[in-house]
Amino acid sequence: MPSKADNLRPSEPAPQPPEGRTLQGQLPGAPLAQRAGSPPDAPGIESPALACSTPATPSGEDPPARAAPITPRPPARPRLERALSLDDKGWRRRRFRGSQEDLEARNGTSPSRGSEQSEGPGAPAHSCSPPCLSTSLQEIPKSRGVLSSERGSPSSGGNPLSGVASSSPNLPHRDAAVSGSSPRLPSLLPPRPPPALRLDIASDSLRTANKVDSDLADYKLRAQPLLVRAHSSLGPGRPRSPLACDDCSLRSAKSSFSLLAPIRSKDVRSRSYLEGSLLASGALLGADELARYFPDRNVALFVATWNMQGQKELPPSLDEFLLPAEADYAQDLYVIGVQEGCSDRREWETRLQETLGPHYVLLSSAAHGVLYMSLFIRRDLIWFCSEVECSTVTTRIVSQIKTKGALGISFTFFGTSFLFITSHFTSGDGKVAERLLDYTRTVQALALPRNVPDTNPYRSSAADVTTRFDEVFWFGDFNFRLSGGRTVVDALLCQGLVVDVPALLQHDQLIQEMQKGSIFKGFQEPDIHFLPSYKFDIGKDTYDSTSKQRTPSYTDRVLYRSRHKGDICPVSYSSCPGIKTSDHRPVYGLFRVKVRPGRDNIPLAAGKFDRELYLLGIKRRISKEIQRQQALQSQNSSTICSVS
Repeated sequence: MPSKADNLRPSEPAPQPPEGRTLQGQLPGAPLAQRAGSPPDAPGIESPALACSTPATPSGEDPPARAAPITPRPPARPRLERALSLDDKGWRRRRFRGSQEDLEARNGTSPSRGSEQSEGPGAPAHSCSPPCLSTSLQEIPKSRGVLSSERGSPSSGGNPLSGVASSSPNLPHRDAAVSGSSPRLPSLLPPRPPPALRLDIASDSLRTANKVDSDLADYKLRAQPLLVRAHSSLGPGRPRSPLACDDCSLRSAKSSFSLLAPIRSKDVRSRSYLEGSLLASGALLGADELARYFPDRNVALFVATWNMQGQKELPPSLDEFLLPAEADYAQDLYVIGVQEGCSDRREWETRLQETLGPHYVLLSSAAHGVLYMSLFIRRDLIWFCSEVECSTVTTRIVSQIKTKGALGISFTFFGTSFLFITSHFTSGDGKVAERLLDYTRTVQALALPRNVPDTNPYRSSAADVTTRFDEVFWFGDFNFRLSGGRTVVDALLCQGLVVDVPALLQHDQLIQEMQKGSIFKGFQEPDIHFLPSYKFDIGKDTYDSTSKQRTPSYTDRVLYRSRHKGDICPVSYSSCPGIKTSDHRPVYGLFRVKVRPGRDNIPLAAGKFDRELYLLGIKRRISKEIQRQQALQSQNSSTICSVS
């Protein structure tokens, strides 16, 4: 509504109100929104009620001869809300755009408007951030009366909020009713030019849907590195969330930069108690979670064994051992068993962590005398592992001597149970019966599992630990030799450049006993294509040249057994001829193992791992990289000096 100071200027005589009435729009206690012509029940449009105000008398004019009677009323209680500006009114009436509409707008399916127009009436589309309530009276648009007072004209000084009503373009009839002249539109402030479009994600829908930005392609390139997840509950038309601190919070929930699927509120309200139950596919270890990480339900597994001969010296690099050249990608799970391990077990595990790097964590490790086993897993998979249990068996007559025996580690991954056993059987060319006895003691004495439930108890046997798990890997120094003597074996090894491995395996004691069914019942072994891993001269590629002349043999083996046929698929089976710190060569196998979904009755490990070892291994990697760069810089500087 125009202010009285604007209508009662000296150039225009002010009309006298009729008797018994006050000027229209100046009733005491009337809300400002009603005087401005807004509906009284408009949601969210409230402004402080003015106290009993008397008509303002322009300066330089005599008061009227007879004052209009005013019925006295008690003053209205003032309201403590702030006044709303015009932008705020338009913002209240704005229709918010849904997530689907925002997607269509960004994909270009919505019709191009060709100009920077807002989605609702009165909403400023050129602003990169939503308008907010005015925090001071200085932000409220000034009326014509205030403008004239700044130029020296008389104006009303009683009501500083009168400019809000007078600057409204929706009230031309109110101006005409008060002034008594023909209706005319009130003079508005000249529109300010919209601010320049910023290259941020907040104006993404504006830049793409309206097709007004000439450097749209450049915008897409510049916005690509901003990989910040959008606020999942707000679209670009919603006001900015107070919890968000970046420009990406106004993006739709269907953000292309988000790696996590958004969860709809209505899906949470539905409270489908079948999801997340013990048996449903939506359980933590269920089929849906398994498909997110392993769509083909196959896990890459690395299993290795190495008799270190008790050497304190470790190889300078374990890359050939843990990261073989034939493997294009690192594996999901690494299991390393060691016999006659080095005296410093912690140093050995640190070297393993240093080689595998920060993507892997030590889920569990166990020792039985000089038998070590370490289990590394990708750190984003530790949430799907059960508690890890271990058990040991001593095969020596004197139980205090733990140079020979077995060490077992078991756990459940999703719904598939794993058992890993590393063993060191009795040595000697002719002691086959003793090695068979070692195997029998191991399968009967390993007390696993304990707390983790058996995935298929109906197919388990109390006399054989290997029947209680879905996937079993047994590896170690089994000490089975090649029969026939050193002369026969040397003749087969020295035939030419290509060694006749199948001819060597015909003399292998382990294969002969497995064919008889006296050991490793139900186990299989991948095809062997490498040379015998025992016994080498330390630091050399020649076999035993001492006076004992031990026969080269395949003592180090990796065997596997699956409860379900075809669940384990061998990919590679080889040795590491480049590691020469022991008389044994490390032997490893790469496998693909099928994993089944599980139930939530499995006690989880809760993401526990050896954090101290993790940090120590990463520090080793960093320090070695710094030393390598310094050595490279010194080499380059010395080369330049020599050339000059």
